[in-house]
Amino acid sequence: MKLAIFGANGPTGRLLTGLALDQHHDVVAFTRHPEAFPIEHPHLDVRAGDVGDAHAVTAAIDGADVVLSTLGVPFAKAPISVYSVGVSHIIDGMHAAGIKRLACVSSSAVGPHPERLGGFVFEKILQPYVVNRLGKTLYDDMRRMEATVSASDLAWTIVRPSGLFTAPAVSAYDVAIDHIGWRFTARIDLADCLLRQVDDDAYVRSTIAVATPSAKPSMLKLIWQEGIRKSS
Repeated sequence: MKLAIFGANGPTGRLLTGLALDQHHDVVAFTRHPEAFPIEHPHLDVRAGDVGDAHAVTAAIDGADVVLSTLGVPFAKAPISVYSVGVSHIIDGMHAAGIKRLACVSSSAVGPHPERLGGFVFEKILQPYVVNRLGKTLYDDMRRMEATVSASDLAWTIVRPSGLFTAPAVSAYDVAIDHIGWRFTARIDLADCLLRQVDDDAYVRSTIAVATPSAKPSMLKLIWQEGIRKSS
């Protein structure tokens, strides 16, 4: 199949692109910085563009069979619109090209957990600080993105990872509808889960959670790497 990947130059997007090429898909990798894209392959087409540019997005989608989005930006105090504006342009481009299958990355922080996933410090201090202050504008825009995707007529799947970290290989990760009882997700597992949506319709028009049960990274380290350091 031919896949259009948005956010391809991010840490998850690069992994997703590599896995897709390993599985013999043709890939259009959409990025603002094609000169920095580290992968070369005869079945890879690296496209320069910004998801805020509707014409560039539509051009990248034309001819694809499936669209995958790993769009991501750092935490910021200012309003964020990359997710909602980007997915609106992606949906418009898919309509123009007659493409139905879309899978996009959101976050477990967008929806509340029914399970208690940590002790007092995590539940009462760390999680509220990250969701309601440090990442408020980001998660607000993710919610707008999810609402736009779920209201569309596409064959969509929203994928919600938990605290993202780096791991060397795909693990025996877990997937569940809406919520999952684990706090961490390896990026390579997230990438593999996204790629599985290309050929699997089990989660069409569903929001799914993906997590790596075997993981035990430091939550403070992840918050620093994924939020504070990137936004500084």
